[in-house]
Amino acid sequence: MTIFDDLTAEQDRLEGLLAGLDEAQWTSPSGAGGWTVADVVLHLAQSEEGVTATAAGAGAAIRPADGLSVDESMDRLVRAERTSPEQVFRRWREARRAAVAALRSADPGRPLLWVEAPLKPATLATTRLAEHWAHGLDIAGPLGLAFPDTERLRHVAWLAHRTLPYALALTGAGEHPVSCALTAPDGTTVWRYGPDDAESAITGPAGAFCRVAAQRLSPAESGLRTTGPYGATALEVLRTYAA
Repeated sequence: MTIFDDLTAEQDRLEGLLAGLDEAQWTSPSGAGGWTVADVVLHLAQSEEGVTATAAGAGAAIRPADGLSVDESMDRLVRAERTSPEQVFRRWREARRAAVAALRSADPGRPLLWVEAPLKPATLATTRLAEHWAHGLDIAGPLGLAFPDTERLRHVAWLAHRTLPYALALTGAGEHPVSCALTAPDGTTVWRYGPDDAESAITGPAGAFCRVAAQRLSPAESGLRTTGPYGATALEVLRTYAA
């Protein structure tokens, strides 16, 4: 299975969940502050359209507006294009399929312009999987719908660990190796990231690690264990994006 296959599988799961929602559920508050479920899906559609555009060489289609943060810019874009749930759902379905096709056919060695930095197609696909998973939580959680962790979280965990040097550098701590030993959703497999001899480490459930990185769970409530001089700091700055 490639990252593109797993991205498709994650989107398929979300599509199945969304297909069962009624009008009241589509217009109910999501876990993303200030957005309804329809707003979240609209944001995903807009982002996937940006993937297709950048893969076609149209430049960084998803960029913060002057004077605004990324989140503020995305909120403005959503507010400007709100429409009916039916239209939003159709737009996302079309956009997500086009985006995956564009990523599959892109030159794997050529970085594509994205929000803060160019990303190779496989890495951009990984960020898209992470965002669809996180927003899936935003939708399923408030509606009380099942959204169990899957083996696809290994991509989210990898992405979060990959951003640690950048995130730590932003704190002024500099770049320090941090290892992670994370228990996969099957309860047995352990996913390992980083050098085995790193002084600092994070251990615990992969699902909690990924939720902290996606800003859906606080480090204090995660049950994750940190050791070494930079383990706790790394957990505090953990994220699945560079911003």
